[in-house]
Amino acid sequence: MFSAVRTSIRASSAAVGAAAQRMGMSTIGSGASHKARTPRLRKLKRAVYGAALGSLGYTGWLMYRNRNPAEQKPFDPSKKTLVLLGTGWGSTTVLKNLDTENFNVVVVSPRNYFLFTPLLPSCTVGTIENRSIMEPVRLLMRHKSREVRFYEAECTDIDAQNKELTLERRVDADGNQVPAGQGETTKISYDYLVVGVGGTVNTFGTPGVEQHACFLKEMGDARKIRRRLMDSIESASFDDISQAERDRLLHMVVVGGGPTGIEYAGELHDFLVDDLTQWYPELADRVRITLVEALPNVLPAFDKKLIDYTQSTFKENKITILTRTMVKEVKEKSFIVQNPDGSRSEIPYGLLVWATGIKSQPVVDNIRAQFGAAQSNRRGLLVDEYLRVKGASGVWALGDCALSGYAPLAQVAAQQGKWLSRNLNRLAVQNTDDPKADLFALIEKNCRQFKYSSQGSLAYIGSEKAIADLPFFNRNITAGGIATFWFWKSAYLSELFSLRNATLVASDWIKRFFFGRDISRE
Repeated sequence: MFSAVRTSIRASSAAVGAAAQRMGMSTIGSGASHKARTPRLRKLKRAVYGAALGSLGYTGWLMYRNRNPAEQKPFDPSKKTLVLLGTGWGSTTVLKNLDTENFNVVVVSPRNYFLFTPLLPSCTVGTIENRSIMEPVRLLMRHKSREVRFYEAECTDIDAQNKELTLERRVDADGNQVPAGQGETTKISYDYLVVGVGGTVNTFGTPGVEQHACFLKEMGDARKIRRRLMDSIESASFDDISQAERDRLLHMVVVGGGPTGIEYAGELHDFLVDDLTQWYPELADRVRITLVEALPNVLPAFDKKLIDYTQSTFKENKITILTRTMVKEVKEKSFIVQNPDGSRSEIPYGLLVWATGIKSQPVVDNIRAQFGAAQSNRRGLLVDEYLRVKGASGVWALGDCALSGYAPLAQVAAQQGKWLSRNLNRLAVQNTDDPKADLFALIEKNCRQFKYSSQGSLAYIGSEKAIADLPFFNRNITAGGIATFWFWKSAYLSELFSLRNATLVASDWIKRFFFGRDISRE
């Protein structure tokens, strides 16, 4: 009997073994596979740890290098002097990418920082703190191989024939601002000049705008909007005012349906929903937001689907959009509009933000006047395909002040700055043996023309939603919603000029999530 049992067991074992072989498995193979997977998991784990430690080490090195710049070489009399006017997108990008071994570089600007303007609307309501999007220019200057000089002054005159600039310091010895024309003046010479002074707000000659409206162009504008916003809200909380006056104070108006106006209206809505409802519950329901646009649609440069999505989102958020409506006059407490039917009406407001187009700076008008027929366009400086100012010698223009055939966008100015600095570096190296070589003339013979490559358009529309119009091969991809909002955040973080600014902005977003916005009046 036992013999029969053993025979049966052996037969069963043989059958199981044969089945396992047919299935490509074995008990020994299974164990070997498990042992093989274990080293792979260990290697992956080590790779992750190594990458994390490497990232931390690199971040630490960047922080150390930022705080401990190397010694710089002094000005070299044998080098040509390159003056950068302005600290906007174009000029600052040139400074960041320029090899100062080849030039004596001088920066002239009335402000000593670069401003990341796409996030400026967020500063008006405390979503982001002001200094988080301000990059001190001296941090960039101090890390260049050769000394870079900086003059905090306004360029009031350019003598293009003698290559001389007149600078006016608008701050007295006590640090107080002085009116234009009353500050101390000085003159400096240049061999090459890069004009990147941007533009100023275009009021289109509308009466009362300069006196009563708030602009959204500089950091001082954001501070002014924040103060006036909180003043209107606090004034509306008094018991001894009429309901009509309270409604006026709580009516916030944005003029201009471009990306800046849309983003400010979105940020204002978030401030109302996230913060005012908690700290001013008796006023929050009375706050009204109105956006006024003279064109048939807001965001005219975006895809039609994104325009419709933005308008529907604004409707859900109870933001009124008045299209085909032109502002004719701004008064202290009301503004007059021309309606689509041609009639006029007067609308009371507590805060009015003017976020329309731009016009040229006075110094640009001065340059243009020196070259007559070569500079016939009053909107800015006409430049050729190499960004050279037409009619001038040794002068380039970038960004909003240059009429290059492209829209006045930050990414246009940044690409122009990279193109110019790259070619100046290359030409300077090629002509090392000829210090008198005219790079202004050589750039046409040795460099390709500037070509703008659109990286797409982004805009925040409130309620943690954003829209994106992005190029993809020969067509555009459009998207809108919460996922696009996170893409908007990551894109702007990557575009900030330094690790310092990216860290500050990210921490501001985290603080706002946990603690809300600061509602104190500065």
